[in-house]
Amino acid sequence: MNRYPQEAVLRDGRRVLLRPFTERDVTPLTEFFQRLPIEYRRFAWDPVDNRALIEQWGRDIDYSKTLPILAFDGNRVVADATLHRRHGGPLRLVGRIRWMLDPQFRGVGLGTAMVNHFIDIGRERGLRHLNCMVISDLEADAVKTLRELGFESFVIPNYGTDPDGNQHDMTDLVLRL
Repeated sequence: MNRYPQEAVLRDGRRVLLRPFTERDVTPLTEFFQRLPIEYRRFAWDPVDNRALIEQWGRDIDYSKTLPILAFDGNRVVADATLHRRHGGPLRLVGRIRWMLDPQFRGVGLGTAMVNHFIDIGRERGLRHLNCMVISDLEADAVKTLRELGFESFVIPNYGTDPDGNQHDMTDLVLRL
């Protein structure tokens, strides 16, 4: 945790500050999720419009299990990314990543910077793989970003179901560290 805060310079010249989520970040993270268009929020892995859930995240932080990193533009959260890992079992050396970006910060290298950050952390922590599962058609930009970073992709037809009950192909992306 000595590496934080850390500045990231984006391709358009903007600078953001990366640091771990803490309990004092509940309000800015809630505001970030509320600012996201509904079409992004409705496909999140968790009900991110539920402030009580975000408060629980703040109370139950365990950085060895889940490392949540926020990107700040001034005092405003513009991205949330997490590296999840298990402490036991056959997947204990696999990290799972998730992230959500403010639409105004897509396509400028923020997602790449955050994933590269997790690649470095994964290597430091002795992980052997990172993986990420995304909705193939809705998150094609994420698939492209991860493939450019060396992740192998595997499409699983009709694996995911959206809030309206429609099935979508999912892409599982895996990087050997």
